[in-house]
Amino acid sequence: MIRRIFDETINCAYLALRGQTVEIYGQGLYRYDTLFIGAGFKAQDTVTLLLGIPLLVLTTLLYQRRSLRGGILLMGMLGYFLYIYASMALGAAYNGLFLIYIALFSTSLFAFVLAFTALDIQTISTRFATGMPRRGLIVFMFVSGLLTLTVWSAPLMTALLQGQPPKLLDSYTTKITDVLDLGIIVPAVFLSGGLLLRRNPLGYLIAVPLLVLIVMLAPMIVLSTTNQLAAGLSFTPGEIVGPIAGFLVLGLMAIWLLVLLLRNLAPAAPQNRVAQPQAVLR
Repeated sequence: MIRRIFDETINCAYLALRGQTVEIYGQGLYRYDTLFIGAGFKAQDTVTLLLGIPLLVLTTLLYQRRSLRGGILLMGMLGYFLYIYASMALGAAYNGLFLIYIALFSTSLFAFVLAFTALDIQTISTRFATGMPRRGLIVFMFVSGLLTLTVWSAPLMTALLQGQPPKLLDSYTTKITDVLDLGIIVPAVFLSGGLLLRRNPLGYLIAVPLLVLIVMLAPMIVLSTTNQLAAGLSFTPGEIVGPIAGFLVLGLMAIWLLVLLLRNLAPAAPQNRVAQPQAVLR
């Protein structure tokens, strides 16, 4: 059981199963999440509402106009929603939107699969211009994969060797973000880089949702840190500057690579248009 220790006006502290004193957010939708996670979820919701939903609507409209660029970006945005609501459905403390999280997770998953399979690899391979950023994208994929693998796995290995629970596990039973990042994102990044090394166009399609995710995570990290500081959490200067600067740099590089990738898709000749399920992408 989790035993309540004391109550404040907003936040509450609890003794968790593993002996840590855990400060709970204690207000609103995320009142049963920890202070760190609850403040982060609020930032995630803000970015999704202000950026995620408008971009999803825009890319859907472009896709319906049979735009290949729109279809590629739609797949990327669906990848973002899949990642976010997999995290919420599996990791957020139970609240009144739990069924909504499941619905959004399921919808994002199947929509992503349909969008991915609607993009014909052979057609796309004929549209690549000579300026396609292959080498830069390969370097970015492998460097990002190595950084993510190191940053996420090092604390887990340290905690394992020390026989202690990982930092910020708090009242949760497992670390869902680490599962998703180490179990799916890191292998996908390395797979994309490996396919690009072999000049397989599938590597570009795998890279797009990963680049979009990085772009969307950059403002989310900035806003999450701001919310967490406002909620009363304290960080060292390095803990504030490091993640924000790192994700801003990665986000800007991802935007640059996305722009180059989309700009170097050559226009399709009328005779080369290929009919896809639900759309003809050009």
